[in-house]
Amino acid sequence: MASRRHFLIGLLALAPLFWSLGAQAAQDEATALVKRTAERMLSTLEARRAEVDRNPSLIYGMVESIVAPHFDFQRITQGALGQYWRQATPAQQQRLVDGFKQVLIRTYARSLLSYSGEEIRYLPVKPGSRPSTVTVSTEVREPGAAPIPVDYRMYNNGNGWKVYDVVINNASLVGNYRSSFANEIRQSGVDGLIAKLVDMNQKGQG
Repeated sequence: MASRRHFLIGLLALAPLFWSLGAQAAQDEATALVKRTAERMLSTLEARRAEVDRNPSLIYGMVESIVAPHFDFQRITQGALGQYWRQATPAQQQRLVDGFKQVLIRTYARSLLSYSGEEIRYLPVKPGSRPSTVTVSTEVREPGAAPIPVDYRMYNNGNGWKVYDVVINNASLVGNYRSSFANEIRQSGVDGLIAKLVDMNQKGQG
């Protein structure tokens, strides 16, 4: 009886350790996902560099298939719209998500075109401000220049990790668009913002 009691006490004492190890393992999975995705994207780009040089638009499809599945574009769009998200109808919300997704894909793809072998350093992952969230911190290093910090804010929805914001040099992607989106909606309404996103994508702007 005593040995059973000691065994139960031991399990209770180890429970926080098991939880901590589980949380750390989950956080490590987020970092591994970012690293695996970046390496796959860059290796694909290098393997098809000649094709992309001839036809730069090919990179959009590469980003769509390799990178985009790991981003929650609805949550990103909702964060960028803030209070105005609730003013949009479900149909408008979907058009906003679709339009903003293409803007972000095009912006990311164009930045990749200038990639020339810069080192990406992966720093220790940090717990997020809410449960099931983390920040995967990286640095982009180029010889002779200060490293550029790039943080991926991620959450686990039960089916894996998704990116819901990217912070570059302490500037939030979601935060950067929030003021311009708010101004557009105040001037032209939700449909005005939808039209603006369509125009940006047609012109290849980000």
